[in-house]
Amino acid sequence: MYKNTIAEVCQHLANGDYSSKELCQHLLERINRFNASHNSFIEVSADSALQAAAKADELRASGSAAPLLGVPIAHKDIFCTSGVRTSCGSRMLENFIPPYNATVVDKLNAAGTVCLGKTNMDEFAMGSSNENSYFGAVANPWDTNRVPGGSSGGSAAAVAARLVPATTGTDTGGSIRQPAAFCGITGIKPTYGRVSRYGMIAFASSLDQGGPMATTAQDCALLLDAMAGFDERDSTSIDRPAENYSASIDQSIKGLKIGLPRQYFTSDLSAPIADALQLAIDELQKLGATFVDIDLENQSLAVPAYYVVAPAECSSNLSRFDGVRYGHRCESPVDLEDLYKRSRAEGFGREVKRRILIGTYALSAGYYDAYYIKAQKVRNLISQDFTRAFESVDVILGPTTPTTAFKHGENSDDPVAMYLNDIFTIPANLAGLPALSAPCGFVEGLPVGMQLVGNYFDEGRLLNVAHQYQQVTDWHAQIPAEVDA
Repeated sequence: MYKNTIAEVCQHLANGDYSSKELCQHLLERINRFNASHNSFIEVSADSALQAAAKADELRASGSAAPLLGVPIAHKDIFCTSGVRTSCGSRMLENFIPPYNATVVDKLNAAGTVCLGKTNMDEFAMGSSNENSYFGAVANPWDTNRVPGGSSGGSAAAVAARLVPATTGTDTGGSIRQPAAFCGITGIKPTYGRVSRYGMIAFASSLDQGGPMATTAQDCALLLDAMAGFDERDSTSIDRPAENYSASIDQSIKGLKIGLPRQYFTSDLSAPIADALQLAIDELQKLGATFVDIDLENQSLAVPAYYVVAPAECSSNLSRFDGVRYGHRCESPVDLEDLYKRSRAEGFGREVKRRILIGTYALSAGYYDAYYIKAQKVRNLISQDFTRAFESVDVILGPTTPTTAFKHGENSDDPVAMYLNDIFTIPANLAGLPALSAPCGFVEGLPVGMQLVGNYFDEGRLLNVAHQYQQVTDWHAQIPAEVDA
């Protein structure tokens, strides 16, 4: 059962091959067996999950047609879940229990999913390795000495280890796509505003976007069908009719024009990853796609621009965690200033403090124009690069990451080296474009990700291309030997 995709689970449940409760019990047993070595779950909701699964079985027996009825998933611990701890991987929110659900949680509940628990993540979604969690680092199921990527590393590792068929994630600068690449699964960051941010704890409000993570593009489409849509409670939500992403994935890609950015395929890209991408390009050509060399001239400016904009917004968003209203509070403060200082010093980890300091500096008097405004101007140039590119191509293809998963501790003392892991993913966030990562090979036993970037609201096309590719390859179906039992 653990090898079944969401599409297969839906079919098996409809056929009566097994019940939702039986499947959830099976997966909870796997979580109990493997979570100690991977640390992908912060919270396991066994009792409530089995109750929800039993209810789903009753609804199915009575004829309910909810699209994902009885399908087990897990949520990244950044999405508020009513009555269930939502820590955001932090000490600051270690004991926070929200009184409401995030819109994403409500939508997936309405679609019939069963939540098995909350997945581990970098503290407040700040990191590229999932080593910044207050609850400990997550290990990559392909090699537990290596990182799973971040910040949605717990979500990616849980899917890769087949502890759950799909999870939710969030992507601010690549935090769905980079861990998807490192763990050999599929993940999509939708167009900014396509999925509601209500109830999703904010890191950088103009960049954050929720999305699905699963083994296949088809499963991501099924989840996105449920997740996407306008939400009046989210001021950044786009008022645009929902689409049926899963209905278009079987279309031919013959005649599709795919752009290959010259800036991505340089000597800086490792040869083995370049070779894996070339094999993927060859397969897409066999399916009828054509390839065009394009220029994205300002892409090299994406990382420095992002690491001004994102910390500035995080500095503003995290100011609410002051020890007064909710979250961690220091013991026996002598006065209000002491309360603020010690609560924040104790509640935030090193990387979060680093970004708050950078962001506060960039927004301070005398530096706002020199840094923040200039970074926003660069952001506009990057968006214009994509606008020009999409005048001649339908999709852009490149690597998701410059390397495969690195070892734990390898980049911990070098923040710049850590930040450069997002060099290929950040541009899509700055432009607000949809982007997807799908597995396209292995290098020395570690997964390689292929990134597809689309025009605004073109998630359906990205999922279609990835699905067609996955019909002729089996990289997405590979399972780490350690957990394939």
